[in-house]
Amino acid sequence: MAKIYYEADGDLGALTGQSVAVVGYGNQGRSWALNLRDSGLDVRVCVRADASRDQARDDGFEAGAIEDANDADILCVLIPDDVIPLLPLAPREQALTIVASGYTLAFDRFEPAGDIGMIAPRMLGPEVRQCYVEGAGFITAVGVHHDATGTALARTLAVAKALGGLREGAIEMDARQEAILDLAVEQVLSPALTHVNTAFVGSMLEQGIPLEAIMTELVLSGEVERTYGLLRERGFVEQMEFHSPTSQYGQLSRRGSFDHLDVAAKMREMVDDITSGRFADEWDEERDAGHPRLAALKKEHCSEDIHALESDMRNRLGPRVRRS
Repeated sequence: MAKIYYEADGDLGALTGQSVAVVGYGNQGRSWALNLRDSGLDVRVCVRADASRDQARDDGFEAGAIEDANDADILCVLIPDDVIPLLPLAPREQALTIVASGYTLAFDRFEPAGDIGMIAPRMLGPEVRQCYVEGAGFITAVGVHHDATGTALARTLAVAKALGGLREGAIEMDARQEAILDLAVEQVLSPALTHVNTAFVGSMLEQGIPLEAIMTELVLSGEVERTYGLLRERGFVEQMEFHSPTSQYGQLSRRGSFDHLDVAAKMREMVDDITSGRFADEWDEERDAGHPRLAALKKEHCSEDIHALESDMRNRLGPRVRRS
């Protein structure tokens, strides 16, 4: 069983007298900076001289260049993984550098001096702030990659506590575990679910069911996300009793219908692409080329036609109708 840390395991006293630099002020960076400051930490924002620096100053932070972070005791690096290795970061030997994803550490893209920790919220960036404000917190993956001072774990847990990341429990993971899991959800599970949904839509259209009704069942009604909410809050067994007997029987009696399809073999092949580092190399090449394939893929799968269709449906079905 994994070790799980809670609020009582974090002591803000481990950060007494230490300065914190938040590198980046986007979805994660802004939430981190605000949460850490509200928890009483001395926070400075270090970003490029662009609109994000202006935003940080408007929010009341002292803001400067990225390299200014090298003078801090704690560096929270909160920018896209592929950009981190390109930054002019050179922390002091006694400093603690924290990343919000294990990616750069797992694939040897980033190895700063001093302590290195990971605090990876299982939550979208803006929600990290919202959950903190609401007092709810969120589950976090936390770990120490390198302990040069003997204080890496204590300081990492203290930052996690100040962020709100120990309120619902923090799972101890190393950077490689976190990176593989995160990438696998994106590259293995997501395409599989997309394929299943596409096949389902096609089979329903063949039965003459309107596309609007199919999309309502899958997305627009909110029933699926509420069901997942019940899975989170009540568990599979308890939430099953919210379904009709017909639904319960149909779900359970048809389990195993797809077991003859060797999905696991393909998934292992795709996971191997991650664990071997091949994807990290491919992503570096894509970054260095200026992301041409990403642009082409988004044009293909996130086209204006698709966006218009989605927008039209949401204008005619769901919360937008109530607000109009």
